[in-house]
Amino acid sequence: MKRGPELLRLADTVILPGFEGKTPPDWLRRRLAGGLTGVVLFSRNIATPSQVADLTAALRAENPQVLVGIDEESGEVTRLEAAAGSTRPGSFALGVVDDLDLTEEIARDLGRDLAAAGVNLDFAPSADVNSNPDNPVIGLRSFGADPDLVSRHTAAWVRGMQSSGVAACAKHFPGHGDTSVDSHHGVPLVAATAEELHEVALRPFRAAIAEGVRTVMTGHLLVPAFDAAMPATLSGRVLHDLLRVELGFDGVIVTDGIEMAAVSGTYGIGGASARAIAGGADAICVGGEHADEHTAIAVRDAIVDAVIEGWLPEERLADAARRVCELALWGASTGHVRRSAPARPGDVPIGLVAARRALRITRRSASAVLPLPAPPHVVELAPEMNLAIEKDTPWGVGEPLGKLLPGTTVTRLSASTATGGAIESALASAVDRPLVLVVRDAHRHPWQTDALNHLLAARPDTVVVEMGLPGRSDLGAVHIATHGSAKVCGQAAAEILAGDLRL
Repeated sequence: MKRGPELLRLADTVILPGFEGKTPPDWLRRRLAGGLTGVVLFSRNIATPSQVADLTAALRAENPQVLVGIDEESGEVTRLEAAAGSTRPGSFALGVVDDLDLTEEIARDLGRDLAAAGVNLDFAPSADVNSNPDNPVIGLRSFGADPDLVSRHTAAWVRGMQSSGVAACAKHFPGHGDTSVDSHHGVPLVAATAEELHEVALRPFRAAIAEGVRTVMTGHLLVPAFDAAMPATLSGRVLHDLLRVELGFDGVIVTDGIEMAAVSGTYGIGGASARAIAGGADAICVGGEHADEHTAIAVRDAIVDAVIEGWLPEERLADAARRVCELALWGASTGHVRRSAPARPGDVPIGLVAARRALRITRRSASAVLPLPAPPHVVELAPEMNLAIEKDTPWGVGEPLGKLLPGTTVTRLSASTATGGAIESALASAVDRPLVLVVRDAHRHPWQTDALNHLLAARPDTVVVEMGLPGRSDLGAVHIATHGSAKVCGQAAAEILAGDLRL
């Protein structure tokens, strides 16, 4: 068998590359005109909604049926709003509210914005059951730890997103929730038995499939109950036998970022891509870290070489390409020029409604005062986040509170700067003023716990705002759990502190 044009075309069809810049580079235009079917947008490609609409219009000028994907979960994982901060809370906050109509409307509202920007594939929702509270990569991205709750909200999200004309994507199959390793850096092991997986982790995926989800994203997970040798992304036992045959999924299976060390560390980017297609995946997500034509060509050639060498059947590649083309046709037919529903004067944005409803307040002292009697000093403890979360995306309480209570001051500390001297300096800034301490997943970060204990010992009247997974609610004179760190979650907490909102 030779490397002919038809084989090259099939391989191009299953690659979803990323690229640099806010306009399409020449190589991408050329490849789209020559048969490339899809692309993935990252925050580096995004400035404003109108700019993204212009960008996707330029892509469609080369290929009218181009599939444009994005990793937009809302909340902590946002690309469309990475620069300004998400105007919608993430999945965990929606699970806390547990209003299926609200979850569906949040997804529909987000879908309208994506469709208006020319995006027709969203790599969301996370259908992972976050059964391990120490999980370093899922956490707030999950609807919760209860498989029934996660299942019904996953289905609601899929309904809302796809009603807007944007394909949803349930991830990270067969479930990344019960892990303690970040697959960006290593291979997480899922130790559950097959029976346990069917009872917990797989249930939200069944719900998504029953709802008609268009795509499912693989997780780079080693799941010995199904395959003790190959990560799920590369495993025919997981992707074909379990997802296709047993669960009956007939849509597009797309990989998580193929550059991630959990799969590329052993096989390289090209080798992992070819093995993923051989195992049953239909589309390769690539370009988060290597967003150039050389990488896209290397992945294509590795897939072609696998066919020529005989260990990737051409029929399997052709089936994958067919599925991707059918999804692209669906995306083109839904109308990528949809616009967001116009807001009525006086309407509260649906994202703020959701963030307010997700707040939980615990008063531990009869003398605890809310709203704050004066502009406070705010201390924010900022942990290092996993690679799925943009490190510069705005979060916290200090900025929105400063707009409501002018004179508010802020100290932000990290693991390296939260020294005894820095904490004493923060306490000095709060003399004769209220003190607000903002933490994020404090239970997972000993340095945050140490700083929190130090500050509370000196100032037992401190108001504690937890913007990650809530661990303890018995900290501070008042404890506010936002159940999310999106900008809108900080806004809702600031409204409570300033007295602009009473629950």
